[in-house]
Amino acid sequence: MAATVVSNKRVILKRYVTGLVSEDDMEVVTVEAPALAVPAGSKAVVVKNLYISCDPYMRNRMTYHEEPSYVPDFVLGEVLVNFGVMKVISSGHQDFKAGDLVWGITGWEEYTVIDNPETLFKINHPELPLSYYTGILGMPGLTAYGGFFEVAKPKKGEYVFISSAFGAVGQIVGQLAKITGCYVVGSAGSDEKVNLLKTKFGFDDAFNYKKELDLEATLKRCFPDGIDIYFENVGGAMLDAVLPNMRVAGRIAACGMISQYNLEQPEGVYNTICIVTKRLRMQGFLVFDFYDKYYQIEEQIAGYLKEGKVAYTEDVVEGLDAAPAALVKLFTSSSIGKQLVAVARE
Repeated sequence: MAATVVSNKRVILKRYVTGLVSEDDMEVVTVEAPALAVPAGSKAVVVKNLYISCDPYMRNRMTYHEEPSYVPDFVLGEVLVNFGVMKVISSGHQDFKAGDLVWGITGWEEYTVIDNPETLFKINHPELPLSYYTGILGMPGLTAYGGFFEVAKPKKGEYVFISSAFGAVGQIVGQLAKITGCYVVGSAGSDEKVNLLKTKFGFDDAFNYKKELDLEATLKRCFPDGIDIYFENVGGAMLDAVLPNMRVAGRIAACGMISQYNLEQPEGVYNTICIVTKRLRMQGFLVFDFYDKYYQIEEQIAGYLKEGKVAYTEDVVEGLDAAPAALVKLFTSSSIGKQLVAVARE
């Protein structure tokens, strides 16, 4: 009997991006799905994608680089890839079996063959929303926890500033900082987000950076005694305004630079002498730096969620057809919380 042919909707990169990313840079196509049974002897797994994540770093992969970046460029005509939540359909790997729920790197498509399943993490708290494993229990949660505690190394009573504080990572960092006993201020791109930072996430203060004419003066108003920790998600003019407001021996955990991703010529930062005079430490990091600590961090954050110590906000769109527009929303300040796509709800 002939095998049933299964279709596979996917999002591909149609052209390399210059300037602001648009929906037209991507295309939704339907192709034949891969074989849903793993061949004998293979250690791959076949997964059904349930949720896929939209993250700012994807923009960097949509531009062709003469010099390789820290992650490879997407290939024209090929499916986009990023973090997602999946159900294992078939497996040749001893650590996974059909029916397992996992998260990790997958395709922006309905079904994906993963040849290196050792990069996947099993989901240990399916009683919590599975979508959280694209966010607070997945890459953004690991990024926030590792970046804050391993890189910034906070102490109780310190003054913490978070840019893009309503984003997938920023909202977690702010709440972890409050749990630690810090004074926390965040910036966001709308009054609605500013209000939620203060009411839903417990920030001590927040401001709409689009309404502030002098960011350096705004930070001086919010932090009259200076900033101990800056969790950097924005770069450019925001970083330049932060540097003079840092306290001596302050720490800057550089997580992202979203203001720069769509620029053909990056903005300059001019107050760098403050790094010297204030004896600052600025350290970049990647989520992969904390992979070995994931299951420990998962338990910690899952506990906070169950105890009501942290909250989380998601912006979920339905279906792969809506995925290109969802990715673009990251760069227009119109997403409210963690941006993700529900591919199949189970």
